[in-house]
Amino acid sequence: MISYSECKLCPRMCGVNRYEKTGFCGMGAEITAAKAFLHQWEEPCISVKNGAGTVFFSGCNLRCCFCQNNIISNENFGKIISHERLADIFLELQEKGADNIELVTPTHFIPDIVKALDLVKNKINIPVIYNSGGYELCETIDMLNGYIDVYLPDLKYFSSEISAKYSRAEDYFEYASKAIVRMTEQVGNLKFDENGKLLKGTVIRHLVLPSCRHDSMNVISWISENIPPEKYLMSIMGQYTPFDFIPEKFPELKKNLTKMEYNSVVRHAENLGINGYTQEKSSADKKYTPEFDLFGI
Repeated sequence: MISYSECKLCPRMCGVNRYEKTGFCGMGAEITAAKAFLHQWEEPCISVKNGAGTVFFSGCNLRCCFCQNNIISNENFGKIISHERLADIFLELQEKGADNIELVTPTHFIPDIVKALDLVKNKINIPVIYNSGGYELCETIDMLNGYIDVYLPDLKYFSSEISAKYSRAEDYFEYASKAIVRMTEQVGNLKFDENGKLLKGTVIRHLVLPSCRHDSMNVISWISENIPPEKYLMSIMGQYTPFDFIPEKFPELKKNLTKMEYNSVVRHAENLGINGYTQEKSSADKKYTPEFDLFGI
């Protein structure tokens, strides 16, 4: 298994010894998490009845300049825990009635997440969800075979110019597109229970950014052309919020997404016959950003 001593878990391929220093993700070799709770604001097939049993990990291999979870993705807020404690958190969430276990931004801690899941594999009877920014290596996704039931990746950008500008990842689409195909192949066709809970399959998220609607359309066109419809749902998000921490050098990100921009992207998806979810304009509100307070950690 890939280790932290020469970390190559993601396309950054830092190769650093995370026992001694941090990688691009901002994290060392110890699991760090910021919150574990029942999340009611995910897609209906994810939150379902009681909410997703969501664990927010600290650090990120993308560190987007506009991230609504900036305090954990860019500022690395969180608490160090063992993989044994993480396993206990999974069970605690299940006991609270979680509809699933949702791992948010987990890429850089996969070796220990696998260890934690191994400890409770005979006790967890709800789906395990892998929620990431999509910037993954296929080899890393292969490590998760048999552990993950539902993939919830972003496909953020089509343009390498835009991904380089906002996430310092010129090769984002090259890696994310391959990884998402691998995810859909690994977990197979969509499968739901009688309550509409997603048991198997992939939900591909895309956040529409201000002044980037044509890039969004390119993302959606690629998905339509390259992934069989029985393998995924699309979640087109309009919740972009222009936070104060966004750098002044990106004035286009300092404004709200317009209704015209979002609706034009949704219409494009509808014209292609894509199934999934859209959002109300009211979702673009800071109140929907979780408070990272170490609850449940």
